[in-house]
Amino acid sequence: MRSGDAARRALGLASPRPIADKAVGFRQPGVSTAMTLTDFDTLAFDCYGTLIDWETGILAVLEPWAARCGLNADGPALLEGFGRHETVIQRENPGLIYPEVLRAVMRALAADFGIEASDSEADALGRSVADWPAFPDSREALAYLKKHYRLVVLSNVDRASFAHSAARLEVAFDAVYTAEDVGSYKPDPANFRFMLDRLAAIGVRPEDILHTAQSLYHDHAPAAAFGLATCWINRRQGKEGAGATPPAEARPDMEFPSLAAFAARHAALVARA
Repeated sequence: MRSGDAARRALGLASPRPIADKAVGFRQPGVSTAMTLTDFDTLAFDCYGTLIDWETGILAVLEPWAARCGLNADGPALLEGFGRHETVIQRENPGLIYPEVLRAVMRALAADFGIEASDSEADALGRSVADWPAFPDSREALAYLKKHYRLVVLSNVDRASFAHSAARLEVAFDAVYTAEDVGSYKPDPANFRFMLDRLAAIGVRPEDILHTAQSLYHDHAPAAAFGLATCWINRRQGKEGAGATPPAEARPDMEFPSLAAFAARHAALVARA
């Protein structure tokens, strides 16, 4: 188990900055402006890893499979393999719908161990998004945040898969943009451009948006490249490695250990206003 500081160094992050009412400046060329959670009216969420506990859902399929096959692979190793293959498959097949990405990941992961995944084993992972649980704090925090923000989702899944997750989250999102809509997967810049163009059409400016996500690779690095303010919901704090996502260099503007902590900080700011 790595300490928080060691985990950040392994992921290419600078030393953590304390969460304060005034976070670091919103980075625009030649501009340095302090920000608070109340400076934004739109939260653009990643879903899987941020709102939905996809790693628990993934391991619910992969760990029993590995045990049945007698494989010498623990949870962190299975997640690392999943992330490695998913990244390549999404990059090389940007138009592939997400359940098919998962089926291809299952077959590639099996090949790593010199075995072949059956169709039923590949289908089990391909259909698993419907069973991935929400993080325990997601529903309540989203219900609170909905009162104060426009809630947007930019997700690397398809519409049908997301519908199952939306039912678990029990909040009406103001906009949902999926990889199926865009024809590519994050961190492709096309996904962020797609979202920003559609939000601009309804009057939402980039400076109105706080991109809120777990994945440094899929979300924080590309969002920062577009000049978006970013908030890291660090769900993997204290855990080994990068989990189901590749490591990446990024320096989020804010960091919270959970969505509940984010909502609590916002409530405190509102109470003092």
